Amino acid sequence: MTRDSICDVAGLRVGHFSDPRRPTGCSVVLVEDGAVCGVDVRGASPGTRETELLSPFNAVPQVHAVLLAGGSAFGLDAAGGVMRWLEERGVGVVVGPARVPIVPAAILFDLWVGDATIRPDAAAGYAACAAARASAPAEGNVGAGSGATVGKLFGIERGMRGGIGSASVTVAGITVGALIAVNALGDVIDPASGTPLAGARGADGRLRGTLQALLAGELPAPLQPGSATTIGVIATDAQLDKAQAGKIAQMAHDGLARAINPVHTMGDGDTLFALGTGAAGRTADTTLLGALAAEVTARAVLRAVRAAQALSGPGLPTLPAAGDL
Repeated sequence: MTRDSICDVAGLRVGHFSDPRRPTGCSVVLVEDGAVCGVDVRGASPGTRETELLSPFNAVPQVHAVLLAGGSAFGLDAAGGVMRWLEERGVGVVVGPARVPIVPAAILFDLWVGDATIRPDAAAGYAACAAARASAPAEGNVGAGSGATVGKLFGIERGMRGGIGSASVTVAGITVGALIAVNALGDVIDPASGTPLAGARGADGRLRGTLQALLAGELPAPLQPGSATTIGVIATDAQLDKAQAGKIAQMAHDGLARAINPVHTMGDGDTLFALGTGAAGRTADTTLLGALAAEVTARAVLRAVRAAQALSGPGLPTLPAAGDL
């Protein structure tokens, strides 16, 4: 049975941790039996961990989880909790007397919303693992999408809610899925119509759109590097090598470009991982897999903002969600 989520890919589970103290959290994709992994970084302000080992030139052949987290660079601490959870279950690469779990990670900036001293830590990563299930994950403002916002080129006060979303597609017996945490500086656009769904608002509070404002001569607010970022995981049950996984991650960014405008900016650290579980027992054409990866990435971006909820409360900016407008 398909659920139109990354969990339609056999061999993985997804868990969220959402911090009750402020809008932040983390999300983990567990592949305890190991998966080939590639990565492609397109934004100018990335925050990542364990990405170099994913190069085809480097030795480690598989990963055991991928972590997506809020909290800016502080959120990379959550990967330690994922490692601990996996180590307790005997999962990892055998290195001498130890098993070392391999957990690449990427973070987004959500310190705009609430107490910036609260961010995902090792306990948060551990809790996300404990919550992991093979069923379709929750979407919207949960996990790494808890504090996500979009449309911030003219300031956070004119932005809207982002979130996390998932989607999948199956073609010729091969499934490709995506889990995307959308925290873009730019707007989220429906590729089918070109209509902004969530993004920069005008002084009247209505959705205006970043590109429309720029074309009208409005200048961006002073940009702080690393103040946004969309991150995600693409997965397939096809058998991959590391070079193929890297190419699929690269092509998946086409989906971000279809659904986010502008994307890959100086304030974004846009990073996508690609996993191959091999559960289908066969290979598939890399170009086909990359095209499907771009499609599910775009769909997951739209689902993220459509599932989002408005943000308001003491110490928080008031930001509507797509459903409010």
